Parts: sequence; structure tokens; C-alpha cells
Amino acid sequence: MNIFRLAGDMTHLASVLVLLLKIHTIKSCAGVSLKTQELYAIVFATRYLDIFTSFVSVYNTFMKFVFLGSSFSIVWYMRYHKAVQRTYDREQDTFRHWFLVLPCLLLALLIHEKFTFLEVLWTFSLYLEAVAILPQLVLLQRTRNIDNLTGQYIFLLGGYRGLYILNWIYRYFTEPHFVHWITWIAGLVQTLLYADFFYYYFLSWKNNKKLQLPA
Repeated sequence: MNIFRLAGDMTHLASVLVLLLKIHTIKSCAGVSLKTQELYAIVFATRYLDIFTSFVSVYNTFMKFVFLGSSFSIVWYMRYHKAVQRTYDREQDTFRHWFLVLPCLLLALLIHEKFTFLEVLWTFSLYLEAVAILPQLVLLQRTRNIDNLTGQYIFLLGGYRGLYILNWIYRYFTEPHFVHWITWIAGLVQTLLYADFFYYYFLSWKNNKKLQLPA
């Protein structure tokens, strides 16, 4: 554990809390992609299958439960909560997200560090997380107008991955034999997908204007 890893975890946790705050308090999921949330639920479900078989620390186990529970609860609220589901924009959130799942699974079967059931699924979760934000970004481009909580959620989500890259750089120079190309490349791809959003986010902050993405 180092400051960059801890900051990344807390930023990731903050992004989830912001989204849950919006859903629970305002009873709205406007501007939020259910397709992305379903992909994240798959990411955490396949990544944390070792939750009952491998113990690293209380902190590690706690964070696994938090991300598993929050991801499935968000999907449930958006699909089944009467007040929340009415605010979901089905007509705009049409990205065919299941077409991302199979290529990521095939890639995990071909490129992995160790050919075991848990390792392949863990690798699959890395690949899927790298592209899981795509339906959300497409939805934001279609709707253009982005409320503050949704904008903060996306910003924190991208910020968490940026901090993880700093964590990897730190560990590379401080820990011997710390080389994980699959994790690094997937994380870099994920971070690059946020580049356009970050540009317009900082532009809106600088000019004190409402965040809008180009169509």
C-alpha cells in the first residue's frame, strides 16, 4: 500500500458514493448509463470470485464487498426502483454493451499471466473494465447536458484510474520485479478513454459554465 494506491481507492469509492447519493437522495439516474453499470457489475463479480478463498487484509476484503454490493445495488435501483427507473433514458442509452463482453473474454483466454479459471476471469475483468465506460461516454455525448453529480461521478471514476497509474509507476521503481503488462496496458487504455471528457470538464470549470460534450 502506498499513497497513490490509497488515494486511487478513495477516489474510486468517492465516485460510487456520489452516484449512490444521486440515486438515493434525488431518486434520479438521469444521464447515467445502465449499460455501463451492468458491465461494472460483471467486472467486480468476475474479479472478486476469490473473496471467500483468498484473504489479503481486512481492508482488501472490505473494499471488495463495497464495490460488489454498490455495483449490483445501482443496477437494481436503475432497473426496478419505481421512482428511479422512470428517470432512466432508455432511448438514448442504446450502446450494445454485450458486444464488449465476448471479445474481452476471448482476449483473456488468449492473453493472460496464468491459465487458471480465476486468473482468466480476473484478466477478463481488467479488459472489460477498460472499455466499460464507453456506453456512459456515448450517452453523455448524445444528451450533451450533464448535471453536476453525473459529471463529478465520471471525473472521479477517471481520476481513480489515473492515480492507479501513478501507483504502478511508484511500485515499478520501489519494488523489484514489479512488471504487469496486462494490467498496465488495460489501465492505460481505460485512462485514455477519459481524455476527451477531462478536457471538457476542466474547460467548463475554468470558464464557470455547465459541462457539455460535443455531439
